[in-house]
Amino acid sequence: MKRRAILAGGASAAAGFSVQPTLSQSTSTPAKPPTATELESAAAQLRSRFSRDFDPAYVENAILPFFMVSVFHGERPMLPMIDVTLTKENALPAHLWGLISKSWRPAPEKGVTVFLQALEKRGPDNRRKRIYMSGVTPDLYQGMYSGKVTTFFEALLGNANAGKPLMRRYLDTFWDMYWDLHLGVKGEAIPPQVRKIGMSFNTVLAYLNPTDRIVYDNYMIVRENLDFLKSWIEARLADIETGKTPAPEKTFAWYWLKNGKDDDNFQHKDVVFECFHNFVAFSQWGNSLYNIMLKLGTATGDPQIRDWFRKTMESGPDGAGDSPYTPLTRFVMELFRVVSPNSGSISSLQETSSPAFKRSGYIISPHTSTSFDAVHWKNPDEFDPSRYEKVPTSAQVNEQWAERIGMARCPFGKTTFDVKDGRKVSLHNSAVGTVFGVADGKPLPVCDYAGFAPFGFGYRRCPGEQLTIKVFEDFLRTTWKHGIDFVKLDVADPEVLPIGPTTVIRDDIGFTRRA
Repeated sequence: MKRRAILAGGASAAAGFSVQPTLSQSTSTPAKPPTATELESAAAQLRSRFSRDFDPAYVENAILPFFMVSVFHGERPMLPMIDVTLTKENALPAHLWGLISKSWRPAPEKGVTVFLQALEKRGPDNRRKRIYMSGVTPDLYQGMYSGKVTTFFEALLGNANAGKPLMRRYLDTFWDMYWDLHLGVKGEAIPPQVRKIGMSFNTVLAYLNPTDRIVYDNYMIVRENLDFLKSWIEARLADIETGKTPAPEKTFAWYWLKNGKDDDNFQHKDVVFECFHNFVAFSQWGNSLYNIMLKLGTATGDPQIRDWFRKTMESGPDGAGDSPYTPLTRFVMELFRVVSPNSGSISSLQETSSPAFKRSGYIISPHTSTSFDAVHWKNPDEFDPSRYEKVPTSAQVNEQWAERIGMARCPFGKTTFDVKDGRKVSLHNSAVGTVFGVADGKPLPVCDYAGFAPFGFGYRRCPGEQLTIKVFEDFLRTTWKHGIDFVKLDVADPEVLPIGPTTVIRDDIGFTRRA
């Protein structure tokens, strides 16, 4: 297990950041731990250094905790699960809490997200996650969400944007799709403050270093607008509940409200929290889109991936046959194995004894390196969507599977949660805790195999995985339909854009289209 500073790699390296968390211990040169007095002295120096340029509360709650964060590289899982000891409870680097809490720290009395909650606090059988997933199960996508997503991509890849840098246009219009999916509002119905807080939130996640001015300015914009955002979401939820919102069943929130009704494990305040905490999860669509365009690009692309895309679309992308996945779904899954939306699953760590100075530590269960581990695949470095025809789905990872690999019992017993929104849908789990839907008696499984790691593992697996795959299927359908070629533009001074967590790019990718 290797230890690293929070700034290692990603956007921080690209942007030339040089500030490092100097109060963290280093494993390269073993030394006597600093005393509490020495740490207090160092903290005082930091306060003095940064208080000249930043708000004192920001220095105390963002900059100082940043210097006290340690992030560790964890092991690559051999099985598709993370042990419950590596908890999700408050698994957010301490310097980022001010983005989602006015008190700068966890405030569960004001709402909680499943992404930052330990399994034992989610209710029986991972109840909170099942309620969250009730709004994004694959049976909903075609009838409820695809129209909104396709409309967005048709506009993004329309003639008006051909030959122009694309990611700026993506960022400018993304929030219409985001809020339309969550609450059924778009266009002028989204106040400028709501658009602004979303952009600022994304900018902080991209640049990350709280000592950088662009992070500070955008961090404070988020805080200034946080109460307004929550109030606005509350009002839109009321519109959904009273029927004022047209087609409310075409929003995530409608299913969360229906299936969380009278359930303490997903209260109304939690629906509000999930609606804006999804800034984190959905921001990864930006860097995913950009990396996929690069892989498919005329000059920047991977010939093997481009060839597989052509074969997939020409041979019939939707004929699953006996496979649990269609050819297009397998292609998108393989794309995500290659361009992992994020580098790993973060867990908070508890020290065995009280530290001399308040600090926080986290461990990353890696996604990308696990997806490319030769233990899991005979051809890990090849782009091969057919690999998913041969590995188990969550519906197949059951008691018999556990027995075959030598387990005395399943790590997670099989349970179900029936939705309350009128559908014949229930949320089941595999032997390793992965939650998946069953609609009208038909399983809607995911690939429950450690070698497919872009969305995490077991009970910790991203609940929006299948939604994300469906969204990018629609992106590729639109790309193919219009004969889109992604090209590197000859732009003299491309705009520098924050497009996703730890991802800052120069906006010089555009497209041509034949239809």
